Amino acid sequence: MRRPQQHRGGPSISYQLCKPVTVIGLLKMLIFSMYITGHLYTIFPQEHRREILRYIYYHQNEVGGWGLHIEGHSTMFCTTLGYICMRILGEGPDGGLDNAGAKARKWILDHGSVTHMPSWGKTWLSIHGVFEWSGANPMPPEFWLLPSFLPMHPAKIRCYCRMVYMPMSYLYGKRFVGPITPLIKQLREELYLQPYNKINWKKIRHLCAPEDIYYPHPLIQDLMWDSLYIRTEPLLTRWLLNKLIREKALQLTMEHIHYEDENSRYITIGCVEKVLCMLACWAEEPNSDYFRKHLARILDYLWVAEDGMKMQIFLCFAMLSAHVHVATRNCW
Repeated sequence: MRRPQQHRGGPSISYQLCKPVTVIGLLKMLIFSMYITGHLYTIFPQEHRREILRYIYYHQNEVGGWGLHIEGHSTMFCTTLGYICMRILGEGPDGGLDNAGAKARKWILDHGSVTHMPSWGKTWLSIHGVFEWSGANPMPPEFWLLPSFLPMHPAKIRCYCRMVYMPMSYLYGKRFVGPITPLIKQLREELYLQPYNKINWKKIRHLCAPEDIYYPHPLIQDLMWDSLYIRTEPLLTRWLLNKLIREKALQLTMEHIHYEDENSRYITIGCVEKVLCMLACWAEEPNSDYFRKHLARILDYLWVAEDGMKMQIFLCFAMLSAHVHVATRNCW
């Protein structure tokens, strides 16, 4: 951690890697990516994996799930990520400390199964191969082709939101899916209430567990998603339009990702964006220098504390004056 630097007559700026309040999603997304890319055991040796599991067990709620933060109620998103992360790290379906795996899976199935994941969850499971992209709402990369003066251009979105959905839209546009390993096939059987090949993916796009709903979707949002899903996506994935529009949009989106990576020296502006941008680079070219540079900065995010290994977040404090400092000291 670095103290703020005082500049006479100018602002005081500090950059810190800080321990996050959110406990479940951050590191587990990194575990997902390392499993998909085949670098799990390279980045996380046995001691690291043991500390990650200790962190997972330590913060499991009594009901078997995990929340967005250490005192939060259990959510479908965090519980599913926690369960899959345990399985990736070597625990069996009923394994883990005090039957952590069995309790987590029971909580998931009792609350409707992973068909009730929120949008980020559906995206990550689709990337992982435990879900189908046809069950997720569209995130077309063509938005990056729009003229920048339009109010719906992604440049108008707050940076943290924009930097999450930029690599997400790239992965969605490619319909990227990681390797389907025996573990993935097992997870398809463990996390659903019905056989995987009999699920009607189209009908579950708007499903979300009540525990994960912080603000209900307005009708206009669902209508926009439905129009993109039913009319726009089938057109953009046809051969001619795919060549003329979709591939151009993917190329432009990746140029934005590379620019952000180079500008931040492959740390990006936060841990969620870091993992997604890194995975997008691997999806583009697994042996690229872009991906290797991302791998080299992973250790900058890892933190070992009394409760195990976790992932840090990146914060920037821009203190231009006393009252501005009070208003903006937590930019995240």
